[in-house]
Amino acid sequence: MGLKEKIKSNESLKKLVHWSILIPKQTRPRLWIKWFVNPFYHKKGKGSIVRPRTRMDVVPWNKFELGTDSTIEDFSAINNGVGSVIIGDRTKVGLSNTIIGPVNIGNDIRLAQNITLSGLNHNYEDITRPIHVQGVSTDSITIEDATWIGANVVVVAGVTIGKHCIVAAGSIVTKDIPPYSVAVGNPARVIKKYNHDTQKWEKV
Repeated sequence: MGLKEKIKSNESLKKLVHWSILIPKQTRPRLWIKWFVNPFYHKKGKGSIVRPRTRMDVVPWNKFELGTDSTIEDFSAINNGVGSVIIGDRTKVGLSNTIIGPVNIGNDIRLAQNITLSGLNHNYEDITRPIHVQGVSTDSITIEDATWIGANVVVVAGVTIGKHCIVAAGSIVTKDIPPYSVAVGNPARVIKKYNHDTQKWEKV
């Protein structure tokens, strides 16, 4: 049995390790994790930038990767506590984005301002207990290459947005968006698709 399995199988040891990594009653990693563990465990590509006012709530038990020449702008929050956050090459994460894993973002993506991508949901089945003590469920979000997402968009858990899509500002994406589509609204719906035969965006 490896070290990881030993920790998982021993509840007391698991709690101790968790306490040593995260500040109690918060989702933020301790400074020693930020300084001495994350730089060696997580991957940052050449030319990638995380702006200094970004809140990086990343822990070593899930992946965080930022691809070559990609940027995360100030006032954003990245959290991989319940699922990996993978960001591809030449992707720009705009001001004040919130990304909670599991999330997989491809190459050449443009995320505007105030976007929320959350692969996490709180469980709420048991009405005799507060929601915050019922645990969470996760379902990965995938954003494929060359997609542009406008300001103030929310993408919920389990959604895939295909390559070369445009999601209009203020949209709430609750279902998959097929590749080469323009989607708008709450809930987001596809209003245009690219026709490869005519080489034009056409209304649907």
